[in-house]
Amino acid sequence: MSEATTGQIGEASGSAISGSAIPGTGERRPAGAVSVRAADQQYADLVSGLNQRYIATPESIRIVNSTQQVVEVVQEAVDAGKRLAVRSSGHCYEDFVHNPSVQIILDMSGMHAISYDRRLHAIAVESGATNLKTYQTIYPEWGVVVPTGFCYSVAMGGHVSGGAWGPLCRMHGLVVDHLYAVEVVVVDARGRARAVIATRDEKDPHRDLWWAHTGGGGGNFGVVTRYWFRSPGAKGHDPRELLPKPPAELLVSAVSWAWSELSREEFSKLAHNYATWHVDNAAPDNPHRALISQLVLNHRSAGQIGMLVLVDASVSDAEQMLTGYLKQINDGISVEQGAMTTHMGDLPALPQFAAPRRLPWLQAIRMLGTTNPTLNDPTLRAEYKSSFMRADFPDHQLAALYEHLTRDDIDNPNVGVQLTSYGGRINAVAPGATASAHRGAAFKMLWQAFWNDPADDETYVNWARECYGEVYADTGGVPVPNEVTDGCYVNYPDIDLTDPRFNTSSVPWHDLYYKQNYARLQQAKQKWDPRNVFRHGQSIALPEA
Repeated sequence: MSEATTGQIGEASGSAISGSAIPGTGERRPAGAVSVRAADQQYADLVSGLNQRYIATPESIRIVNSTQQVVEVVQEAVDAGKRLAVRSSGHCYEDFVHNPSVQIILDMSGMHAISYDRRLHAIAVESGATNLKTYQTIYPEWGVVVPTGFCYSVAMGGHVSGGAWGPLCRMHGLVVDHLYAVEVVVVDARGRARAVIATRDEKDPHRDLWWAHTGGGGGNFGVVTRYWFRSPGAKGHDPRELLPKPPAELLVSAVSWAWSELSREEFSKLAHNYATWHVDNAAPDNPHRALISQLVLNHRSAGQIGMLVLVDASVSDAEQMLTGYLKQINDGISVEQGAMTTHMGDLPALPQFAAPRRLPWLQAIRMLGTTNPTLNDPTLRAEYKSSFMRADFPDHQLAALYEHLTRDDIDNPNVGVQLTSYGGRINAVAPGATASAHRGAAFKMLWQAFWNDPADDETYVNWARECYGEVYADTGGVPVPNEVTDGCYVNYPDIDLTDPRFNTSSVPWHDLYYKQNYARLQQAKQKWDPRNVFRHGQSIALPEA
């Protein structure tokens, strides 16, 4: 069993040291960060992330593997007045890291240790650890999980700080609902970089820094070096009892409907059925929280609309729950469901699950997270938009979706809108208890357009803008918080929300992400980043700004 201890809770050491301990190993790390510059062969691999629309030209990329190295790189950037950006895995949907103004990229991929911390009675995960590494370390060793996301290569740094949705969310809540502590390298008003540990303990004077990292978004307050996870109410020193246990097995179903056979009315009915089921089953204690589902409304050129369903197979009526769900989704639709034979959005093709099958939990999550060819494409170019939904779709929203998903001037199977389950235990937490304020949503939506040729940038960016803007035309082109919609997901950042050409509502971008929590986040910004060192195109502004 891996174990580690931390330094003094509150302010961590910022003094120069000769290397540092690797948690849980007894080994030492090198004392200095690796510096990669334009003349180095590996530079080209480190100046872009998932989305090849955004390429940076920094003076250097600093690859760190200890908190002390982070402190030193941040201090160097502050002293020299150089623009710094932080990357955990490069999955940011906008150019917040890979931006021409950035002079130093701080790469956290070398900090990926996972261990049990005896002092904090929590499982420590460094910010460069990916979802897959986290699952494959914590579950085999202790039989528990941090309920993080699907995509195998997303790292914890920005994922957790944005709230972090995952496939176990309806059963166990968001990842941040299990966050006990965070270590952050911050810069004070004098320009001094130091590492601070903040916990959720009510008497912790640094608790506001912990709270800011429960949905306040990445790149706003400092550099996260590690997180500690322990569920509220968990007691004792046994890591096997500190976090949720996933299902031993998942019941997996993947189905599709042929686009060529769907009428406009049946398309709308399919989406209505999905929305209605989720609205009716969004309560925290609803027994159907054991089921989550993704409905992918592809452009017609894909040939299919597809849906993945996962059910906790340990519940006594798992098969009946799945059967009842599929029956409701198919209500009023004459097209017979078939196999999902093409990859869709961030899901792989899953023809082997046309008839439901049981899989061990880790095998299922690993397969779903690693087998998508689109997200492993080094020429990927993409545009994204998001929304939270509290209620069923008004008819005009579905009419707009149908029009844009059947446009004849688009011929790209990798364009569509993905609907994903929300609610359940997520909605058991008050909107202000964490910075993740969307605690009344039933499902969320993700607009995705993927392509490879830079010449097509305008075509697909405009498609996403036009589709999104028309779906929410009655609220200024964005999903303002009201009885139907509930704003946007900060982990799917969208710079258009700040642009008055596309957001004509009276609701600013930050209220779409943070709702009533924004003013409190600004106060945390004032305290922990008063010099605005950590900033990007949609960073939290200092109060006077």
